Amino acid sequence: MIHQTALIDPSAKIADDVVIGAYSIIGANVEIASGTEIASHVVINGPTRIGRNNRIFQFSSIGEEPQDKKYHGEPTLLEIGDNNLIRESVTINRGTVQGGGITKVGSNNWIMAYVHIAHDCIIGDDNIFANNASLAGHVIVDQQVILGGFTLVSQFNHLGSHCFSAMGSVISRNVPPYVLVSGHMAEPVGINVEGLRRRSFTDTQIRNIRQAYKLVYRSGLRMEQAREKLQDIQQEAAELEIFIDFLDKQQGGIIR
Repeated sequence: MIHQTALIDPSAKIADDVVIGAYSIIGANVEIASGTEIASHVVINGPTRIGRNNRIFQFSSIGEEPQDKKYHGEPTLLEIGDNNLIRESVTINRGTVQGGGITKVGSNNWIMAYVHIAHDCIIGDDNIFANNASLAGHVIVDQQVILGGFTLVSQFNHLGSHCFSAMGSVISRNVPPYVLVSGHMAEPVGINVEGLRRRSFTDTQIRNIRQAYKLVYRSGLRMEQAREKLQDIQQEAAELEIFIDFLDKQQGGIIR
């Protein structure tokens, strides 16, 4: 299951059924769980923990040192969950001590070619990052987020569940759940209706989300005023809970 030309550090812990292709390098303090497949010419450095049933394609660099001048060789961590597809030439860096010491990628993510995930990013589950999307350091991505090709996300931003970026978007502020953004610099242009329908949101739920979006983005109300009105409709619209909770927690403000 491991090609004879692959180089494996003796300290690496690799499940018996892991496949490792030709000329791949698995460094010290790397753990790879059952069912994962590593293509040829992949470099994985540690400390890195990779879960079950992942597929990592050729020329990817996983668990390399963070691109941060404050990093001085500390043993920080990259953790990847289960069932992720990581395509060609993807780069995922470990964390920094200043950022909590860990970069984390959840499960069931579809990460297309040339995506970059920088140090200290925390990625949830079931996300899709199209080709050349790049996350700067300390970015949080929740669940079922879609980033169009060549999307750029600046550091310390938070992308809420079910949000969507059009291709070439440059995101410099936090994006609430359900919101669709586009442009350079990215601006809100509506809600992710098609994505919500594909995830079996009902027409009523989508209508409630659209009403919440209009209160925040189209009503002309100050955020405090919009927040009060959102509280009224949340009582009969549980799907707004993550939207309102996101607004409450974003001290740096949201994209508007």
